[in-house]
Amino acid sequence: MRIATTVFLTDRTVTPVRLARSLEERGFAGLYLPEHTHIPVSRDTAAPMGGDLPEMYGRTLDPFVALAQAAAVTERLRLGTGITLVAQHDPIVLAKQIATLDHLSGGRLTLGVGYGWNVEEAADHGVDWRTRRELVRDRMALMRVLWAPEPAAYVGQYCSVQASQAHPKPAQP
Repeated sequence: MRIATTVFLTDRTVTPVRLARSLEERGFAGLYLPEHTHIPVSRDTAAPMGGDLPEMYGRTLDPFVALAQAAAVTERLRLGTGITLVAQHDPIVLAKQIATLDHLSGGRLTLGVGYGWNVEEAADHGVDWRTRRELVRDRMALMRVLWAPEPAAYVGQYCSVQASQAHPKPAQP
C-alpha cells in the first residue's frame, strides 16, 4: 500500500525541504499541497468544514514553488496539488509551470484540479462563480493543447491560444 499526505504548508510551519526529505526517508509515497492565493477578510462564503476558517488557509504557501523545493531534494516522492484552482490562473502560464515542475521532477507530479469553494477569492481573480466549471474545463483543454507534441491552436469559449512552441512538455503523458 502507498501512503501520501496532504499538508497545509504555511510561512509558520515546517519548510517544504525539511518535510519532503522527512517524508521520503520514512517511505511516504507522496506530498500534496493545497492552493489559496489569499482569503478575503470580509466574505459570506462559509468554511467548507463549518465554523471559523483556520488561519492556515490564508497563510498557505504557493504549491508550485513549495513543490519545486521538494522536488529538488527528493528522488522518489510523488508531488501533487490538492487542488489547483485552475480558474484563478492564466492557463498559458499555468501550463508552463506544471510542465516545468513535472519535467524537473522526473515525472513525479500529480495535478489535482478543482473548482474551489471560496466565492470571494475567485471573484478577486475575475472569476464568475456561475461559470467557473466551464472556465476550468476550457482552460484545461487549452493547457492540453500546449502540452501536445505538435503545435496546435485552441479557441474555446473563455480562452484561446494560437499554435505555439511550448516547452518543456510534461515528462508523463
